[in-house]
Amino acid sequence: MKQFYVIANEGKDPKGIYTKRITDYLAAHGAAAVCMDGETLEQDAAVRQDCGPARAECALVLGGDGTLLRAARNMMERDIPLLGINLGTLGYLAEVESGAVEEALDKLLADDYTREERMMLAGSVYKQDYEEENVALNDIVISRRGSLQILTLYIYVNGQFLNSFSADGMIVATPTGSTGYNMSAGGPVVEPSAHLLLLTPICPHTLSTRSIVLAPEDEIRIEIPLGRNGRRQSVEANFDGSHKIGLQTGDSIVVRKAARTTGILKLNTESFLSVLHKKMSE
Repeated sequence: MKQFYVIANEGKDPKGIYTKRITDYLAAHGAAAVCMDGETLEQDAAVRQDCGPARAECALVLGGDGTLLRAARNMMERDIPLLGINLGTLGYLAEVESGAVEEALDKLLADDYTREERMMLAGSVYKQDYEEENVALNDIVISRRGSLQILTLYIYVNGQFLNSFSADGMIVATPTGSTGYNMSAGGPVVEPSAHLLLLTPICPHTLSTRSIVLAPEDEIRIEIPLGRNGRRQSVEANFDGSHKIGLQTGDSIVVRKAARTTGILKLNTESFLSVLHKKMSE
């Protein structure tokens, strides 16, 4: 590899120390990089242009998992693999720790890496006045807006009614997102290269409700009905914690496996279980 994007979370690298360290190292080894702010990546014109004399071969994402998730959504059309460099606290997606940056860059420059294709979600929101589709690498979360009241959600799988859930919300997660909000809500942890859908209620108001694991070909439809005592409900669909769409009674969202995937670069042979053990021990 010789051409890179460097996507930095300026809140995690406010003085640009790590960004400069990386770009200087790449330049000293005959490589080139274009730097972008991870917070404003979606509006950055450089995303739609070539990186220097050749197309970028990799995006180095400096920050935490949130920065990498935004990069995955905004860079999806470019089909450029990502490598996360963790400047945060607990990062499951950001493989490289800040103290091992040069070693990681050496492996990239020598083409010593593997690429994993991570499944993404596509969510189509149907409102009374318009439709909108967006994507997520980790999860799509339906949560309440406004007052702290129990939500009622109707869940359909492949057109068949599954159940009516009373909960604080609902998570549809990918295997990559299984270690995120899904895990915090009591959902299962899944090997990230797997392809399946996780349906996990948030604080369900019953003793018998559990997560449901579905096939990647399945289609999940979540409808927003009238709530308790016939009240209208106001909720929001949250894509990877960054893009929100408001919903209310009568609206719905359909979640399915996205047509595209996100490429994540792996530099070591450490197993997912080993990484999980290390992260959970921190």
